Amino acid sequence: MEIMIILLSYLLGAIPFALIIGKIGYRVDVREHGSGNLGTTNTFRVLGKKAGILVLLGDMGKGFAAALLPLLFGSEMSLLLAGIPAVIGHSYPIFAKFKGGKSVATSGGVLLAAFPWFFFVVVGTFIVTLLISRMVSLSSMAAAAVGLVTATTYSLLTKDWLPLIVIVPLALFIIIKHRTNWQRIRAGKEPKVPLFQKKPKS
Repeated sequence: MEIMIILLSYLLGAIPFALIIGKIGYRVDVREHGSGNLGTTNTFRVLGKKAGILVLLGDMGKGFAAALLPLLFGSEMSLLLAGIPAVIGHSYPIFAKFKGGKSVATSGGVLLAAFPWFFFVVVGTFIVTLLISRMVSLSSMAAAAVGLVTATTYSLLTKDWLPLIVIVPLALFIIIKHRTNWQRIRAGKEPKVPLFQKKPKS
């Protein structure tokens, strides 16, 4: 049962919503534009707000659904553990030649299902950092860093070691995936999000 959940979780995570929405709705392969990532941020930059929101909901939704698979199949497997293969599937999707996104939205969906309060902590960090810096990459890294500290503190206080074992590596994974963004931030070359502005018509 657990093996089936892991496999289904990975396959859910591997659904490339950015690629599907780009090709079906816009006849655009987002892998050929912007950063080339199959993620929410690149979709926002390449296709605009509507497509970006759809991809955000899709990527979060698949993480959320993957984490709930144990409940669907009557398994005692941790929701948090069940969602991890979806995160891996998003970054290395079998349906898109194993080249996906950076797993921020999918990780958020997993946390929303498994640890709702934790989800709001990291999302709050992301939003505040985004409003200040207008850089999605920096906001993602800040949220991951706060998640890492929060998970460590929670485990030490409660002696529940699962968040430490699962969330800390997940946060480090997200930070490492953004290493090229950090280099651009330090060089002052990281693009900023034009918040609350309409996409100019071509």
